Amino acid sequence: MLEFLSGRLRALPAAQPLFARLDDGAPPVHLVGGAVRDILLGGTPFDLDLVVEGDAAAFAASLGGKRKVHDRFGTSTVVLDAFAYDIARSRRETYAHPGALPDVEPAPLEEDLLRRDFTVNAIAVALAGGALSAAPNALEDLQARQLRVLHDRSFLDDPTRLMRLVRYAARLGFDIEPHTRGLAIEAIEGGALRTVSGPRAGAELRLLAREDDPVRALQALSDLGLDHALHPAFKLDDEVLARRALALLPTDGRRDRLALSVAARDVPAAELPGLLDSLAFEAEDRDAIVATATRANSVARALAAAEKPSAIAAAAAGAPLELVALAGALGPEDQAREWIERLRHIRLAIDGRDLIAAGVPEGPAIGRALRAALAAKLDGRVGDRDHELAEALDAAAGA
Repeated sequence: MLEFLSGRLRALPAAQPLFARLDDGAPPVHLVGGAVRDILLGGTPFDLDLVVEGDAAAFAASLGGKRKVHDRFGTSTVVLDAFAYDIARSRRETYAHPGALPDVEPAPLEEDLLRRDFTVNAIAVALAGGALSAAPNALEDLQARQLRVLHDRSFLDDPTRLMRLVRYAARLGFDIEPHTRGLAIEAIEGGALRTVSGPRAGAELRLLAREDDPVRALQALSDLGLDHALHPAFKLDDEVLARRALALLPTDGRRDRLALSVAARDVPAAELPGLLDSLAFEAEDRDAIVATATRANSVARALAAAEKPSAIAAAAAGAPLELVALAGALGPEDQAREWIERLRHIRLAIDGRDLIAAGVPEGPAIGRALRAALAAKLDGRVGDRDHELAEALDAAAGA
């Protein structure tokens, strides 16, 4: 295994900038965590976590590149050749109270591994020499494809590990070790997630929704009842609807927003903005999720009733892509697809300046005229620029 792991590590594109900058005077540096896990599973990690047995700040500075220091934990992020490296000194952690951010102090690598979330993430390989270090049960659990915490207070000390538990289970397809499952359920039923700040819980939820399969990831919350710990009505329980909506969503849409919107459909409209604010969602994300979750049914009805392209465009006017995709998944799939794939890209060759130059006074008539011209173009009643202008001028005159 050591020869395999060392060879795979040296072959990683992300490792090349590191090996090019290592020198004999560097302290012991280890690749640790999910990257080692993924290498052993046959993957090719892109961003690497490094643990230094010594002065981590000096090592990070020695690499050059773009460096950002995180003072709270004495860690650094270094970007080299488009690869990112999180660098920390090997340390132990203590928690002043459940849900608190940890207090840290230097410690040997063996203790650093024991502070981690799950055994399969508590494996390290030395960059120099390839020596392997692992917490108890780590390699066995990786072989068995199961997730196990390293101590019984793990979820109480850091309840965000509950969210990471379901994220890894969904991503890796790993089982949850029975004792760990029992500890997780006990922590959830005891309200452990309430001891964590909303922004920290929200950050984990956003990571969950950004998984390659956000539907499976958000459904995994239900396995332990974590969805209801966020809100009693938050739950992605209609997989068919979610996957149909995702199939309609174009590549410039946001899969995470759409999946979260499906999970939030039963949250009362008056409560949803406050819930997302408490989880520190950015305003643009919050507004898109609220619109998609609360307006999908009404937009679906409008799309279903639309008999002309201009009516389809009117039904979708101002709607986020995620909203139109979900509305289409509720029934009017053909109309939603027509807007997503064709109608939203149609633009006029004229604008308000052309109308003003033609004698239309500034004011509401300009907007009405442009909307009329666009509707005519969508419905195929005008072709070139001159016809667009004529249609707009007729509409302005009529207004």
